[in-house]
Amino acid sequence: MAEFHRYKVGDIEITVVPDGFRMVPVNSNYLINASAEDLAKALAAAGQPTDKMKNTYAPVVISTGGKKVLIDTGNGEAASNESNGERGTMNANLKAAGLDRNSIDTVVISHFHADHVNGLLMPDNSPAFPNAEIKVPEVEWKFWMDDGEMSRASKGRMTELFANNRRVFDTLKRKVTPYAWDKEVAPGVMAVGTPGHSIGHTSYVVSSGGKTVYVQSDVCNNYAVFAPYPDWHGFFDQDPPKTAETRKRVYDMLVAEKMLVQGFHYPFPSVAHVEKSGTGYREIPVLWNTAL
Repeated sequence: MAEFHRYKVGDIEITVVPDGFRMVPVNSNYLINASAEDLAKALAAAGQPTDKMKNTYAPVVISTGGKKVLIDTGNGEAASNESNGERGTMNANLKAAGLDRNSIDTVVISHFHADHVNGLLMPDNSPAFPNAEIKVPEVEWKFWMDDGEMSRASKGRMTELFANNRRVFDTLKRKVTPYAWDKEVAPGVMAVGTPGHSIGHTSYVVSSGGKTVYVQSDVCNNYAVFAPYPDWHGFFDQDPPKTAETRKRVYDMLVAEKMLVQGFHYPFPSVAHVEKSGTGYREIPVLWNTAL
């Protein structure tokens, strides 16, 4: 079923266009500094199954300054065929929301993990957003396109990420525009550095008319796990201690400023308020709304 969620931040319109989900097993490989039993307890406390987790994906389209700006692209339509339609649903949800991938003016990538960049390509390897400028974090671009860094990468996840990023961006002939932190990537959309999960991981502060929302990307992955236990390290974090440090810094700010947060891996509609809870945090999700 097609789904989307739309809301306003001042004069800026944000449309959440989900890219489906992946079921992730609960085992000892998911957390580095906590056990599978700890993980299961955290999930149970949140009323979730304790044998598997539903990892959701939520790109957003920001309509600002007369332009349509897509932040992250999901897994790509090719993933839909591989997953029996569980993933790779973003383009269908764009259509449901009255949006056309050909009308996207700018694609902004937060970091170079497959569930954020693979949607840049269609199954036939043609550009998914043929009329869009593709903007990437300059720190992220420098790292993943560095042959020396690739030669030093540890076997497994890191070498797979290097290979996938080279595949995607070489197919696009590396036609990208690197951007710096603490500068706007679109009117009212400020890029802010949130490194750890990836070396150049980026979040965005969207501001208009005295209203603000924080598009966190992957600062906090599964809300039931890393919000109440912000010092836990996920296997997918490039620099786990830095990830935890960034997470606490960002979430302390969100609590202090009572700022709405948009989470790429939050359950749909992927928007929430954050409050302190013990030594960690908890999210209060907003209600789903398909129209303004």
